[in-house]
Amino acid sequence: MDFGAHLPLMDFGGNPYSLEHLVAYTQTAARLGFSALSTNDHMVFSVPWLDGPTALAAVIGHSGTMTLATTVSLPVIRGPVPLAKTLVAIDRLSQGRLVVAVGPGSSQKDFDSVGIDFAERWARLDESIGVLRALWQADATPFVGRFYSTAGISLDPHPFRKAGPAIWLGSWGSDAGLRRTARLADGWLASAYNTTPALFAEGWSQLQGLLPSQGKHPGSFPNALATMWFYLTDDRAEADKVLRERVAPTIHRPEQTLRERLPIGPAELFAEKLSAFARAGVQRVFIWPVANEVHQLELFWQTVRPEIAP
Repeated sequence: MDFGAHLPLMDFGGNPYSLEHLVAYTQTAARLGFSALSTNDHMVFSVPWLDGPTALAAVIGHSGTMTLATTVSLPVIRGPVPLAKTLVAIDRLSQGRLVVAVGPGSSQKDFDSVGIDFAERWARLDESIGVLRALWQADATPFVGRFYSTAGISLDPHPFRKAGPAIWLGSWGSDAGLRRTARLADGWLASAYNTTPALFAEGWSQLQGLLPSQGKHPGSFPNALATMWFYLTDDRAEADKVLRERVAPTIHRPEQTLRERLPIGPAELFAEKLSAFARAGVQRVFIWPVANEVHQLELFWQTVRPEIAP
């Protein structure tokens, strides 16, 4: 198991939202040895949310050799052609270090903000993946679907590598989501606050069984776990306060569920949780501190990572 650091885009309270803060966070992640740096996506949300692709582009020059990832981006909301153009810029400027995970979007407010029917999100997502592949590959056959068409569109410049960035699918692990991942994607991105080690292991086993029929090898198909919000403290009162006042009102999940699924508390708790996910088959975890972000990255690297059991 290796680790990615999620840029602190979401305001859990006190986020400075400055370029200096993003750069310091990125440089810390690169210095410590994180394998990847990621952003995700919302148009509108219950708290301020810095634009993901813009933030990722802003720190490319400070990201060292880390993989850059979207966890996830929203082609249906942004439009697959504008998103393809934006992500190609990030891919080229990073010399091909981009991995693109996409999802339909789980917030109806995002869809309302751009005038798209929320009920169409899955059908549009399927087509969007076809659009991205067609636009990113110079010799690809144009994609023509119900909602989108790339006929007559040449998106120049093309990605750094001829095949374009790998496209992963974000899925919480439903049967339909896993089938879609096997059919359309180059990797599976699961959601930390919507799963457990047991549920992930079950979904991973199911997905590996689906891959051969799509001409994909289970042994080389990658996965990751994103949105692992955390806060390290040995002070139980502080942990309860962070969960109750910062995280639960923002994520809109029951406090008890979040208490069980998110590592807010001592380092041993986080190490035990990550060890369980490692045994379940998780290959990479994108962690996201909810406060004191730079310091919390360092705490994670010093106190949690060395204690994770293989």
